[in-house]
Amino acid sequence: MLFLYNLIIILASQVIKLLALFSPKMKLFVNGRKEVLTILQSKINPNDKTIWFHAASLGEYEQGLPVIKKIKVQYPNHKIVVTFFSPSGYEVRKNNTVADATVYLPLDTKSNAKKFIKTINPELVFFIKYEYWPNYLNELKKLQIKTYLISGIFREKQAFFKWYGRFYRNALKTFDYFFVQNESSKNLIQSIGFTNVKVSGDTRFDRVVSILERDNSLDFIDQFKNNKTTIVIGSSWPKDENLLVDYINKSSDEIKFIIAPHNIKAEQIANLKSQITKSTVLFSEKEEILKQVQNDKLEDFQVFIIDTIGILTKIYSYADIAYVGGGFGNPGVHNILEPATFGVPIVIGPNYSHFAEATALVHQEGCISITNQNELNEAFDNLIFNEDIRHEKGHICSTFVQMNKGATEVILKHIL
Repeated sequence: MLFLYNLIIILASQVIKLLALFSPKMKLFVNGRKEVLTILQSKINPNDKTIWFHAASLGEYEQGLPVIKKIKVQYPNHKIVVTFFSPSGYEVRKNNTVADATVYLPLDTKSNAKKFIKTINPELVFFIKYEYWPNYLNELKKLQIKTYLISGIFREKQAFFKWYGRFYRNALKTFDYFFVQNESSKNLIQSIGFTNVKVSGDTRFDRVVSILERDNSLDFIDQFKNNKTTIVIGSSWPKDENLLVDYINKSSDEIKFIIAPHNIKAEQIANLKSQITKSTVLFSEKEEILKQVQNDKLEDFQVFIIDTIGILTKIYSYADIAYVGGGFGNPGVHNILEPATFGVPIVIGPNYSHFAEATALVHQEGCISITNQNELNEAFDNLIFNEDIRHEKGHICSTFVQMNKGATEVILKHIL
């Protein structure tokens, strides 16, 4: 089975190179991996002590960040290496300051695994949430390097729990310990013979709680909001926007909207703006607006489209109501914990069952799931015109986040 797996990886690498000729994302995926060893050799000396964290993409990196920061404090003489599999994670966080070296993870061949691990020579390794690369894991096990899974999540449909899953179960044997998010995951992994597991919870709660401790002010958002009720729409997709635009166009001029689409390509932003009949300004236009002494000012607009990345979390702090996109697609809704930590009631689409925090908040009624235009209109109207309901649902959200923090401390206590 390992032979077949390695053959598939080799074939996949050739296919990806072909796709890179036509896809900018695949081009980043391929070209970024050409520089990995060069970058590492320039930043990691042979005598350095290192700790390696691997994240599939941006969400997993954010999930692991509280642990990375705590480990950095506990091991001040070690260098931190962070790897990403996906360009959507690496390209956004390649210049982060918490790690000493941030690179793509080379594809999982035996040769790549040996070269990579020999170069960084880690004392501890953390895989965040998932991704189980057999060649890397086998090499770590062979070298007796302690390897942990943090914020792990397991589901019955995964190959580990199928009759044909022996190869994948063997990959799990390379981990020294599993820190999982919930009892369901613990029970599943125990059902196939693993006892080195503990329910630590989800480190994302620690991540979003820490957001409250920083300065989240944005002067230009403050000017735009102008003390009016504001709905912040985060990580929206076209299927979300079809419903949202209809509501925006029919809304009162006393309601403000901030839209931060998931995709900020110029043509898609232009298409979104063209559908909105209310006065609309883009983030990329704000400097010109702010320079004007006369004519339009930011507070004169009703809709603000954020055609940049990296500031949505701070924008949520200005929300009276949040809509989080992705719930009309697969795998489903995006991160609802960021608006929740600010005590903001949340509206989402129907696809959220894969996300425990969304399922819990819908059950607790801090989050409202809608499936069509009428339900969206009703949810927004109810939250806008019933202040008590808005505050009650917001309080449910913030309490939920506070009650679930602490996973980082559970992990650190065990490791130390």
